[in-house]
Amino acid sequence: MENKEFIKVEENKDLSRDVYSGGIVNTNRSAYEKAIARSKLVKMQRDELKNATKEINNLQDEMREIKILLHQLVNK
Repeated sequence: MENKEFIKVEENKDLSRDVYSGGIVNTNRSAYEKAIARSKLVKMQRDELKNATKEINNLQDEMREIKILLHQLVNK
């Protein structure tokens, strides 16, 4: 693994420049962890919404089946 060297960016104390690649790296660990937590929360909310949508669709299908069966019973 190569040894990384960084130079602080003057305008922002949380940013450093990788001297080998020239890339800018955010060195604020707290901000990184908050971003990861936000990402996990958004994924969890998206999964909950997806599951709720599936359940609603299943309920709608079941209601259609019940309605069809009721019509068949009434029309006999």
